[in-house]
Amino acid sequence: MHVDVAVVGGGPVGAAAALELASAGRDVLLIESREAGTAVGDSRPLALSNGSRLILERLGVWKTLRDVTRIDRIHISQRGGFGRSVFTAAEAQLPALGYVLDYPRLAAALAAAISRAEGCGKLRVLRGARVSSIAHEPRSAHLEFETPTGFEDCTASVVAVADGSAEAAGVSVRVVDYGQTALTARVEMDIEQTGTAYERFTHQGPLALLPFGSGYALVWVMAPERADELCSAAAGMFLAALQECFGERAGRFVRVHGRTAHPLLLRVAEHATTGRAALIGNSAQALHPVAGQGLNLGLRDAWELATEIRNRGAGDAALLQAYRARRRVDRFGSIAFTHSLVKIFSNSSSPLGLARGVGLTLLDNLPFAKRFFVRRMIFGARG
Repeated sequence: MHVDVAVVGGGPVGAAAALELASAGRDVLLIESREAGTAVGDSRPLALSNGSRLILERLGVWKTLRDVTRIDRIHISQRGGFGRSVFTAAEAQLPALGYVLDYPRLAAALAAAISRAEGCGKLRVLRGARVSSIAHEPRSAHLEFETPTGFEDCTASVVAVADGSAEAAGVSVRVVDYGQTALTARVEMDIEQTGTAYERFTHQGPLALLPFGSGYALVWVMAPERADELCSAAAGMFLAALQECFGERAGRFVRVHGRTAHPLLLRVAEHATTGRAALIGNSAQALHPVAGQGLNLGLRDAWELATEIRNRGAGDAALLQAYRARRRVDRFGSIAFTHSLVKIFSNSSSPLGLARGVGLTLLDNLPFAKRFFVRRMIFGARG
């Protein structure tokens, strides 16, 4: 079997790439390790930028999503220091600064779109399959994968690796252990949320409250030992610790649901391409959750790879070089941005705290700087 593009991984980034390529008339094989109907266990909150909404709209997925909460305002501050910045959708002349939903709902909407696209004849999905090797030739790649019935293989003009490690694709990876854990949960207040997202920087890491339904999705970064302690603490003790760290700007915390902990690493593939394969999403880079850039960057990877293939054709010898050059600024700009925020804001240095306060105050009072910042947050470093 030969296809124009083999997409490895059916998560949101892989699914987005497969849908756009199939709509462009390319012959696409989506290789997904999960069996059909397998429940998605990951319930983390997702913050989608307005740029990601545009991508999902073009894929016909956005209109099918339910229980999506708008972010109309973002409030940024630091604990124990002065200075704050506030961004609004009205100032940015956008319908919203972002949108919050949980991972299972996005995964289900994309899976339904994939099922609809299978009937068009250009998209095939191989479920319950794991790629075991990728061998590269000048104009194609040879994939071997294990299925429930044995081993199979195919060739593809291009391979889009959306899931799995970059090492498996033959690309070296730089790993930074932040020594932090992200504690995620749903929290409810004594007053209903008003569309404001809060990013509060503390000495241990950022604390984000994202409007979700009538309450908030919490992403609280801290030391691993503290995360373990708070995950198992009684609800009252947890809420008291959260209130003390965040303050009462959004009201009083009254309930918490679904606490989970996620160790934080920065993983960056040295190159976004190798042979006839392109790395997209978490295979190319896995970022710290500060500023919520990871999934949005991955969706831009998928869209721009599909755009290059649509314009050039999957067999173009210069295709992957062009994709790699096209993504360089956005990719490394976003990586540097999130990594710098972690280093600058996750410490207790008094001089640096003063500089942070001055920087937040200046940002809040310079309209051109706010517009620049918002566009980079929404559309990436090339926005």
